[in-house]
Amino acid sequence: MAGSNEVNLNESKRVVPLNTWVLISNFKLAYNLQRRPDGTFNRDLSEFLDRKVPANMNPVDGVFSFDHVDGATGLLNRVYQPSSQNEAQRIVDLEKPLSITEIVPVIIFFHGGSFTHSSANSAIYDTFCRRLVSICNAVVVSVNYRRSPEHRYPCAYDDGWAALKWVKSRTWLRSGKDSKVHVYLAGDSSGGNIAHHVAVRAAEADVEVLGNILLHPMFGGQMRTESEKRLDGKYFVTLHDRDWYWRAYLPEGEDRNHPACNPFGPRGRSLEGLKFPKSLVVVAGLDLIQDWQLAYVEGLKRSCHEVKLLFLEKATIGFYFLPNNDHFYCLMEEIKNFVNSNC
Repeated sequence: MAGSNEVNLNESKRVVPLNTWVLISNFKLAYNLQRRPDGTFNRDLSEFLDRKVPANMNPVDGVFSFDHVDGATGLLNRVYQPSSQNEAQRIVDLEKPLSITEIVPVIIFFHGGSFTHSSANSAIYDTFCRRLVSICNAVVVSVNYRRSPEHRYPCAYDDGWAALKWVKSRTWLRSGKDSKVHVYLAGDSSGGNIAHHVAVRAAEADVEVLGNILLHPMFGGQMRTESEKRLDGKYFVTLHDRDWYWRAYLPEGEDRNHPACNPFGPRGRSLEGLKFPKSLVVVAGLDLIQDWQLAYVEGLKRSCHEVKLLFLEKATIGFYFLPNNDHFYCLMEEIKNFVNSNC
């Protein structure tokens, strides 16, 4: 086993830029320390190791942010907006729409972490959301959803739905001549999973979502796929890790064919006839659950929904955290075009 681990370590080092490899390897080490074999989780250690940053009303590189906490639910959303000046943004400006002429996309973002790790104010996601604002000329609302195993299914989906309704009700997030909130849902890993399920709920309730952006979304199923067997443990993630997170999130006693995990599986539902938004699905070619992500794309196609697949053959999970690879710039260009296609 030690020899196998050494081979996997060397292989990932050859493919991944060094600073990205160090970053994700540190995350993996920390995650391993926080999970317990009995299915419990060391939340105190997790909070201690998760580097968080405050919101900033003083613009940095043309982006300012602020936190909103819902008084009824306690749900925190961090809002990022572009700013044309480098002085403190005044709250009074938030009484005005984003624009009365131009369309400004509003991206509701769900962070990754396998439903268990990270938060809306984690430094790594704060930086990523700022880059989305700058590159896409959009507003980003990052959702601090409740995490497992303390809060199992469907808590994260409920929080995502609450965030969508909150965003839709903000008059200061409206833009364009039609004066409405132009919403897109996005997320990586478990966040991509949440984006899908919130979009389904929105479609069922006839709430408009213009598009979904899923970055190597966390889907799965009871059977083992070819990519799971081939890539198990090779690029930061093992099947043992994935199984732990699903047991921590799904209702107790459920298996991975639960629709939360396997939306187009034997217990899933067809989305045919539902007004489901267009999707951009990004698959990393070195992610062991890529077969489930590709199956998800096929499920959308079978349901006659618009979907674009961006398959990055040599990318690993988390490639978008640092702008040190061609995949990062390719992804950002795709997202920019996706959310500005209606402008």
